[in-house]
Amino acid sequence: MAHPLAPVCEAVALLLSPHAEVVLHDPETDEILGIWNSLSDRAAGDPSLLGELTELTETGPDVYGPYPKSLPDGRRLSSVSAVVRDAAGKPEAVLCVNVDRTAFEEAGRILAAFAAPMTGQPRVLFEHDWTETLNDLVGGFVRERGVAVDRLTKSDRLELLARLDKAGVLSQRRSVPAVARALRISRSALYQLLAQARKEPNDADPS
Repeated sequence: MAHPLAPVCEAVALLLSPHAEVVLHDPETDEILGIWNSLSDRAAGDPSLLGELTELTETGPDVYGPYPKSLPDGRRLSSVSAVVRDAAGKPEAVLCVNVDRTAFEEAGRILAAFAAPMTGQPRVLFEHDWTETLNDLVGGFVRERGVAVDRLTKSDRLELLARLDKAGVLSQRRSVPAVARALRISRSALYQLLAQARKEPNDADPS
């Protein structure tokens, strides 16, 4: 007859497959009652070797782990074990879940590589690319203001144009159409704002 905990073990194994095995032990005979998604090539009837639990500290009532284990091929596991008691309080079974950390550690390495500090743009490639400067200044300005480009006020646009002009963006050939698109305004509106910004530089750019 299957153990009453067998459906629970199978459900947990299905949820964590293929990264974990679930093992149900008989503490009285020190044998494996059942194993689901075996990672360790063990089978029902093999010795449980539950003596290792006596060397661990409980992390909760009748719960041990997570604690580290290893497979013969070198893969590392994170394991948890729970002692299941009967109505009289006697240990009836020990349920262990052993999770193969390989996939998670590899994912962690990939994410860490993506999160590594960027070295910045090579100056030799970008020092003359005024569109990069345009994008950086506009992007930084809207983040600073906390609004989208098309929600900038006239005062905001005057200040931004002053910064772009100071950075030399507006002195570049064919920059006006690009700046107008970036600010979501027409060329004529850009010329009017630029004239005002250059006429009153102290008001437009407090810095």
